[in-house]
Amino acid sequence: MNKLQHIKQFLFAAFAFLLFNIPAYSQNIIHQARVGFDVFRADIPHGKIDTITYQSKTVGNTRRALIYTPPGYSKSKKYPVLYLLHGIGGDEKEWYNGGSPQVILDNLYAEGKIVPMIVVLPNGRAIKDDRATGNIMAPDKVQGFAVFEKDLLNDLIPFVDSKYRVYTDKDHRAVAGLSMGGGQSLNFGLGNLDVFSWVGGFSSAPNTKKPEELLPNPEAAKSKLKLLWISCGSSDGLIVFSKRTHDYLAEKSVPHIYYIEPGVHNFKVWKNGLYMFSQLLFKPVDVSTFPQYSYNEIGLPASTNIPGVKYPQIFPDNTVFFRVKAPEAKSVQIDLLKKYPMTKDTGGYWTLTTDPIVLGFHYYSLIIDDVAVADPSSQTFYGMGRMASGIDIPDPEGDFYTIKDVPHGEVRSVNYYSNITKAWRRANVYTPPGYDTQTDQRYPVLYLQHGSGEDETGWPAQGKMNFILDNLIAGKQATPMIVVMDRGYATDPTQPVTTSARGMSMAGNVFPDVLVKEIVPMVDAKFRTLASRDHRAMAGLSMGGFQTFQTTMTNLDKFAYIGGFSGAGFMQPGTDITKMYNDVFADANAFNQKVKVLYLSVGTTEQERMQTMVKGFHEALEKAGIKHVFYQSPGTAHEWQSWRRSLNQFAGLIFKN
Repeated sequence: MNKLQHIKQFLFAAFAFLLFNIPAYSQNIIHQARVGFDVFRADIPHGKIDTITYQSKTVGNTRRALIYTPPGYSKSKKYPVLYLLHGIGGDEKEWYNGGSPQVILDNLYAEGKIVPMIVVLPNGRAIKDDRATGNIMAPDKVQGFAVFEKDLLNDLIPFVDSKYRVYTDKDHRAVAGLSMGGGQSLNFGLGNLDVFSWVGGFSSAPNTKKPEELLPNPEAAKSKLKLLWISCGSSDGLIVFSKRTHDYLAEKSVPHIYYIEPGVHNFKVWKNGLYMFSQLLFKPVDVSTFPQYSYNEIGLPASTNIPGVKYPQIFPDNTVFFRVKAPEAKSVQIDLLKKYPMTKDTGGYWTLTTDPIVLGFHYYSLIIDDVAVADPSSQTFYGMGRMASGIDIPDPEGDFYTIKDVPHGEVRSVNYYSNITKAWRRANVYTPPGYDTQTDQRYPVLYLQHGSGEDETGWPAQGKMNFILDNLIAGKQATPMIVVMDRGYATDPTQPVTTSARGMSMAGNVFPDVLVKEIVPMVDAKFRTLASRDHRAMAGLSMGGFQTFQTTMTNLDKFAYIGGFSGAGFMQPGTDITKMYNDVFADANAFNQKVKVLYLSVGTTEQERMQTMVKGFHEALEKAGIKHVFYQSPGTAHEWQSWRRSLNQFAGLIFKN
């Protein structure tokens, strides 16, 4: 073999080694973040957040910044740097407190989607008192954001370059920010093309320079920039500043990514901006892919919409897009877990995209010129003490309440006259599949109660109880049963009206008497029931849970199965549980033999008061030796998803003996 062949073989082997041993970071199309991208994962390596201080000659004092070093950071390697800037109301901790950038980046590292980099989070208000306090719009504080350009270039970057193992050339340096920081990033980045090759503005604020001032020499940007990113929420009132920059860049044929997603001026949009932008940094760039960056997630009409109506729409990240026509309205808001202001377009339509909404059913209202009304695009549900709109966010694990191709029961409306309330009342009664054909069969009965501000329609309409029972019965996980749902409010006109300042007392509400003395006998007479305590259960949610305990504990000769969903016994601190309900818990053995299932549940994110009440009751029962089931619904609050899950469990436990 001659010398030339040896050289060729050596070069080929070296090329192969490099090809297969150097990380191949390529710039594929990056898509919208999925649910969970910003959730802490304990099972992966984590980077480190530290506070650093540096001497600022620009400001004349010592300044602070946060710095993120990636998982596995080593002083033997060099790293590129991203400078990540905050908004007008924040400081160096705004991203950390509101956006969890370290979590987003850690998760991306674990998936091999980003180049290891250092991220510096400075205070972009370059004045001696740089705290985000007082009047943040004061002229000196606003001017401090412009002064920060000198502080960044002359003080902070040299400090980082000298103290950390970083690349010091422009191709390994990026700047990006949100709102005011987005404007700073565009101003500083495009104004210093010899310092930054990667520039990003997320929902850039009015401090963004006019395009002609921002980039007077488009040709320089074309030759010197690696990536220019501009993103914003479609319902953000500041989108005009991002759009005018985009329009100018498009006119001058400057390559850039312009990404508009459903959203407003908040961290939901900014976190996704960081998620997408960071995956593009410090990699080979293919500008031909830039026009492909458009939000193409498909929103689906909510299942709770009026049939055939397109909006509201639910997107894969569980955000909801609303569109309402109200051309004469002066202000419109959506009240869905919190109040969202809507933006009006030239056609008289008001639109907005919410934050990601928790799984399950939620009431909501339109607030038009300070008046709360139902959304005409939504079906209405009785809740909050009135007819309200509702939206059901799909749960990937919600198969148990989904309508399926199985035998179905029926929900029937039964009117009856109450001699106690001196009024006609209505009960909704679920009869199981086969009730009308298997006429020789009798069934146990569950009395199932709603919560405060709701009525007998709540469990079938919002709770999907009929589908839950249908699916359990079809899967042979529950005994076929009749379920009776009645309005939990009842007053005796012969008794004085009693009010409660706390709103939780059952004082004046004679529903327990109506249930025991009128509803149970009526149901036993009208339906083929097994009319004995061993075949009778009662459960309820919230107020209905408290009513359940109030009713059953004083009528254990009539009920053998008891369930409280986010509601159980009223037990004040220091109360001896064995003294409650006429000492019903005093003899644990006797109670355990008599009550076949005692069930308590609560959502893990419910308010502390409800958590304390239900958990305290659970712990007191344990201490007293009372057998019971205690369930905590993961990730849900005082809402229908907690109660759907609870019913699914409870119905599978009862009438099994």
